[in-house]
Amino acid sequence: MNLTAAEIKAFVPTRDLDLSVRFYEALGFEAASRMEDLAYMRHGDTSFLLQLFDDAHFSSNFMMHFLVENVNDWHAYVQNEGIAEHFGVQVGPLVDQPWRMRDFKLLDPFGVVWIIAQNT
Repeated sequence: MNLTAAEIKAFVPTRDLDLSVRFYEALGFEAASRMEDLAYMRHGDTSFLLQLFDDAHFSSNFMMHFLVENVNDWHAYVQNEGIAEHFGVQVGPLVDQPWRMRDFKLLDPFGVVWIIAQNT
């Protein structure tokens, strides 16, 4: 039996696919493919599916954990590009966590919480 996993993707909800695609492209993701209600978003070897799904309660309780090589650079990029101002989203401060990670929170335009982190 071969039980090797190849990939796992989350379906990230959005109420406005065009706006969300622009937001994630501003973060450096690429819309590798797109349909009317779904976009395959990719950044290097990481990816997720952005799905048109109109449920504010669900979106505001949805979280993604994005492990990166240099969280300080990611935080600086988000700040320097004016992502919060341009898209009306919140960006948290860098925090050294007791579980040996440094991270910050970034909310997307519909309340999805991204925890962008680096192992320390």
